[in-house]
Amino acid sequence: MLAVDTNIVVRLVTNDDSKQAKRAAVLFSSTDIYVPITVLLETEWVLRYSYELKPDAILRSLRGVLGLPNVTVQSPNDVKRALILFENGMDFADALHLAASTPASGFKTFDAKLVRRAQSAGMTEVTAL
Repeated sequence: MLAVDTNIVVRLVTNDDSKQAKRAAVLFSSTDIYVPITVLLETEWVLRYSYELKPDAILRSLRGVLGLPNVTVQSPNDVKRALILFENGMDFADALHLAASTPASGFKTFDAKLVRRAQSAGMTEVTAL
């Protein structure tokens, strides 16, 4: 199994550099791939800021990569939960922070928008400090 960097996932998804995209596709089709949660977080950021993709396109891209049969993601249950929260309008980074915090009894933040979105998603343990 090989872990991949953000740039390989981005090339695979965007095909913005045909030579690198082809090399990424060959890699993804020839071996088992491991995607660290940090790579997933950075990939969403790059697709949103550098490529100006909308959340629905980013969600399709992430689910497409993670749905490949030879791809394993770090903390798959947390990632699945974060993708659902993202799909329902939450910022992806915030969604991932919350999903990864399930062992904790609560989540504190100064971000009022995060509190509103989390609580509207039924996450009452997210409160403002």
